[in-house]
Amino acid sequence: MDGVPEPHSGWTFLTNHARVLAAIADNHNARIRDIAAHCRLTDRAVQKIITDLEQDGYLSHTREGRSNTYRIDPGKILRHPAEAGLGLTVASLLSLLAHDEAGRTPPPYDGGAGA
Repeated sequence: MDGVPEPHSGWTFLTNHARVLAAIADNHNARIRDIAAHCRLTDRAVQKIITDLEQDGYLSHTREGRSNTYRIDPGKILRHPAEAGLGLTVASLLSLLAHDEAGRTPPPYDGGAGA
């Protein structure tokens, strides 16, 4: 079937919700079809994820003609108790996932020996 992403087996580090949120952060005017292709999900799965994110206040949208413009609440605390206890926000997650337009790479992990 054309347009349906290839299935993925095994585990991944990021949830589909994080992937969709990062795709929207990259393009606030992205179409569901484009987000789905980028995240290798179906359109229906992306619609459900966007609904979840909107219901919990992480995301909102404004209808402009036939398209949507999405707004992410960067100060919203991540919902898992382990992250929420640390005060980690959507902005901190997205800063880790954001594409660095300058082409720089993050510093190597020092095993926690720094600081």
